Amino acid sequence: MNPLIHELFQKYRFLKQEVNHTLKEFNLFASQWSVLYCIQKHNEMTLTQIWKYLNVEAPTITRTVNRLAELGWIEISSGKDRREKIVKLSEHALQQFPVINEAMKEFEERVLNGLSKEEELLLFELLQKVK
Repeated sequence: MNPLIHELFQKYRFLKQEVNHTLKEFNLFASQWSVLYCIQKHNEMTLTQIWKYLNVEAPTITRTVNRLAELGWIEISSGKDRREKIVKLSEHALQQFPVINEAMKEFEERVLNGLSKEEELLLFELLQKVK
């Protein structure tokens, strides 16, 4: 295995574990936060838009969205036809979002602490080149 790919996998696992630890007090997981963040960023989205945006399989997004709805984080309504589902944040999520977002910013600062702004930008640009 290419050592770079191995290191990327290791960092992915570490980051996911740390994000889950950060989100634990909100009873959320990294995958759920990704969906909530995505919806917040776009105000409302269809399930199809979410799985395409996050590059995740449709059944996975459906399960995550249904669970978030059960937990009171999102609201699901019908779209133009019965099959289309439109998702938006619930009032509870809108109230909690700034608090969670602040916790995530603290996590990000902690994780990126060893990088200068220039190194962050370079890493971002390099990762965008990975196909």
